[in-house]
Formats: sequence, structure tokens, C-alpha cells
Amino acid sequence: MAYDIYLGERISQILKSRNILFTEKKMMGALIFMVNEKMCIGIHINKKYGDSLIMAKIGAKAYEVEIKKEVCLPMDFSGRPSLNFIYITPDGFDMDNDLEYWVDKALDFNLNDK
Repeated sequence: MAYDIYLGERISQILKSRNILFTEKKMMGALIFMVNEKMCIGIHINKKYGDSLIMAKIGAKAYEVEIKKEVCLPMDFSGRPSLNFIYITPDGFDMDNDLEYWVDKALDFNLNDK
């Protein structure tokens, strides 16, 4: 298993507390939370980084702002960063209110993305 089960449970509880219908999908060693049948937020242990990272689909506009934060990294699987997705390092989701911020940021984009 290449993701933190406890972190997955924390995200699941936040989604449930917001009455969000979601499904969990395990893929490529990650745990992905799907909302409206689209990836919203996910977690995995990044071998290059050496720890758990959150992958959040926040959209290009939010990416431009959030990527400047010390706790954020560009998400790139192909050698080129995705401008809709961002990685968040553990310092950015250690506290519950920080994790809620990222879940809400991903939900905002997911629920308003056409």
C-alpha cells in the first residue's frame, strides 16, 4: 500500500461532514476520492519526495496562487507540471483546518467545473 490510511480516513471524514457523495478508488498506489465521477483529491507516498503528498485538483487559477506557498509542489507525472493539479506536502495538511482548506479548495473546483 503506497498511501497513508489514516490520512485517507481524515479526508473521508471531511467529505462526509460536508454531505458530499464520493467514491474511493485505488489506483497506481494512490487513493483517489472521486466526486461527480471526477478526481477531486487523492493521496500517495511519493518516492521522489519521500513522504505522503496530497494531490488536489484545484484548477489553473487557484494553482497560480497556491503554487507560491512553501507547502505546495507542482504535480508532474510526465515531466511537465499539470496546471490543474497541485501537490501539498505534510506541513500543509498536518493540522485539521489545513487539511480542510485543501479538501474545500478541491471541492470548489470540482463542484463548479463544467
